[in-house]
Amino acid sequence: MQGQYDKAFQAELRDLMQWRRDVRRFRTDAVEAAVLDRCLYAFSLAPSVGLSEPWRVISVESPEARAKVLANFERANADALAGYTSEKARLYADLKLSGMREAPVQLAVFSDDATAKGAGLGAQSMPETRAYSVVGAITLFWLAARAEGLGIGWVSIIDPVQMAQDLDVPRDWRLIGYLCVGWPEAEANTPELERAGWEKRSPALCVERR
Repeated sequence: MQGQYDKAFQAELRDLMQWRRDVRRFRTDAVEAAVLDRCLYAFSLAPSVGLSEPWRVISVESPEARAKVLANFERANADALAGYTSEKARLYADLKLSGMREAPVQLAVFSDDATAKGAGLGAQSMPETRAYSVVGAITLFWLAARAEGLGIGWVSIIDPVQMAQDLDVPRDWRLIGYLCVGWPEAEANTPELERAGWEKRSPALCVERR
């Protein structure tokens, strides 16, 4: 039956999800356009509320644009560090939280909150579902990239309003994620934050019943 997959594929899918990591340490080797295009195709396969497809992707390439984004991160990172004390502050200061200096591909992914596509279906009572749709699309892109051997680092320590201004996007576009994409220096199947002693992954999902 089409759409059913055997046990071997199911195991490989679990393996892919386990080895999908948030990468911060990249080699500077270029990513071939054909490889990146295969990964980006995942956006066209992603579900979206009302079939609105609200994702908008900007490839940040110029030295000027990248310098603005890096400065944005560095300010936000300094502010975040100031919010921690004692051991957490020490741990935070030692973390590498951005691959912006090394990643050859950098993408700013926005949600077009004013898109007419989909005619508002499913988003009138919960307009945030457009943003959720973009997150879902990023997840598919992330898995596609990992299947190609690429790593992705999602940078969230950033001022989204400032980034929208710096990249000169329409006012109804909301930043969802700034993604660093490239070949990882090393691979690991456990989160870097766990290896650094910041936090531990929960062993399993606890589903509440009501």
